Amino acid sequence: MNARRGAKVGAGWFTLFTLAWLALWTVQLTPLQLLIPLQLDTPDDAAGWITGVVSSGLVLAIGGVAGVIAAPLAGGLSDRTRGRWGRRRPWALGGVALGTVSLVAIAFADGPWGVGLAWVGVSVGVAVASAAFTALIADQLTTQRGAASAAVSSSQALGIVVGVGVIVLLELGVAVGYLALAGFLAVVGTVAALLLPDPPASGDVAVAREVRTLRERLAALRDRDFAWLLAGRLTVNIGNALGTGLLLFFLLYGLHRDAATAEDELLLLILVYTLFVVASSIASGWISDRTGRRVPFVVWAAVIQGLASIILVVAPSLTSAMIAAALLGVGYGAYMSVSLALGTDLLPYPEDHARDLGFVNVSASLGQLIGPLLGAGLVALVGGFWLLFLMGGILSIIGGVMTYAIRARERSAV
Repeated sequence: MNARRGAKVGAGWFTLFTLAWLALWTVQLTPLQLLIPLQLDTPDDAAGWITGVVSSGLVLAIGGVAGVIAAPLAGGLSDRTRGRWGRRRPWALGGVALGTVSLVAIAFADGPWGVGLAWVGVSVGVAVASAAFTALIADQLTTQRGAASAAVSSSQALGIVVGVGVIVLLELGVAVGYLALAGFLAVVGTVAALLLPDPPASGDVAVAREVRTLRERLAALRDRDFAWLLAGRLTVNIGNALGTGLLLFFLLYGLHRDAATAEDELLLLILVYTLFVVASSIASGWISDRTGRRVPFVVWAAVIQGLASIILVVAPSLTSAMIAAALLGVGYGAYMSVSLALGTDLLPYPEDHARDLGFVNVSASLGQLIGPLLGAGLVALVGGFWLLFLMGGILSIIGGVMTYAIRARERSAV
């Protein structure tokens, strides 16, 4: 399974790469969608259920801030790492280890402070490992970046199904659910990190180890096209999180389901969402690789996602939620697949691939974690969910349109 930059990789590489991302997304999104809301739910609190919504939003946002800091730092350090273990592998293994330990800790945490502290550890571990695995796309691929990006985005949707599905169908408790996630990450993440190739750095990235100012190391953020890409990804992911991040609370208190029914319906919605995310991400990644066109896919995918959220404003019901889940899947799957490929095409500095792709990852994960915090505030403001979904739709469309600010220089992968 040796890989060098510019050579095509085979099924073995893609299998390990996809499994690595499946593990990372599962342990990040299952607590976000199910375990943390259940852990912090306050149906009997004197202040009512909104207290639990706000606590969940705060905890997830704190983890998001930690991930934002960790991802580019870890990416930058891996760009400079040299040794017999490679550049990316030590950071992938370290992130997996930290995430695993933190998942065990959160299983036994109590109250928002304990849960929040442990969730920071999970978020940092996932961010560090994600930076290392994402860098493999730029390190080793040229004509298959859309396909690899599709593997990342489809794994995101499958990760929710794997995590929520196993916990709900096997009726696992919150603590056992976290421990199962820890075991999954430890085994799959470690095997993928050890077996995926990590070729030595090429000569053109030697400058990564030279002493440079902070301004020089953050130069990518001043690249106009790259900055617009990051801003659009952040905005679209906030919109997506507003449409999906508080679905359990929407079912419980917007559609007035009991807890068992809400968990079953959440799993059903996630299955529909996942089916369309996977199909859309694979198809759009494949087509964008062959046409060399990324921007149109990115824009229209975000618009479709935005329209899906607005459906829940107009007709809040389980039926409309199913339709919205399908459209959200189509839009988000295509958006995440092609926008990541576009990000790798727009990388301005070859010596800093991992660091700059860390920013690309952060723009998505931060949006997914800011969304629940913003959403909790919107729910508390109006005592319902219509404003939450309306803002999700508006932000999704705005984020997509922002991509048009990228000048007509969809670089060929080099």
